[in-house]
Amino acid sequence: MSKRIQAKHKLDRRMGQNIWGRPKSPVNRREYGPGQHGQRRKGKMSDFGTQLRAKQKLKGYYGNITEKQFRRYYAEAIRLRGDSGENLIGLLERRLDAVVYRAKFVATPFAARQFVNHGHIKVNGRRVNIPSFLVKPGDVIEVKEASRQLEIVVVASQLAERDVPDYIEVDHQKMTARVTRVPGLGEVPYAVQMEPNLVIEFYSR
Repeated sequence: MSKRIQAKHKLDRRMGQNIWGRPKSPVNRREYGPGQHGQRRKGKMSDFGTQLRAKQKLKGYYGNITEKQFRRYYAEAIRLRGDSGENLIGLLERRLDAVVYRAKFVATPFAARQFVNHGHIKVNGRRVNIPSFLVKPGDVIEVKEASRQLEIVVVASQLAERDVPDYIEVDHQKMTARVTRVPGLGEVPYAVQMEPNLVIEFYSR
């Protein structure tokens, strides 16, 4: 398990975008980058810089994914049939912590990782505490009965700032969710534009 040491919103400031669409993001007040030179006009970015930025943004969005782990997702994405960029998004969205976040069992991707790690989630009736566990279409994800009244769960399920995407069926009464299919890029409700094809180009150099 890796631990995120930096403040979560530093990625927002560095990218100049509200990555997770959160109301408290500092980008909502300051759209320029951090530091004393943050307000200077930026020059044209190189192809490498554009690809690196796309990679950092996508990797950062999913919380604590390490570079080694993210590269494994790339390797699997190019091995699968079809568009590698779409495959990469499909793999990331099948992560158990991503499904827990999308189902609105918790409020943020970081909370989802911790929630899974602490053993609050079952998959097909069995406890799973590995955030990177890949969920298959048809798998049933549920919050353990003893954990359903936790404040973090109750508050998250009532959040109005985001909706559950179409590829996940959720019953917030029973605190269960089911992934109906592997989503494509256009179906994933990112708050900002993600460019997985640039990520593939970055690793393909």
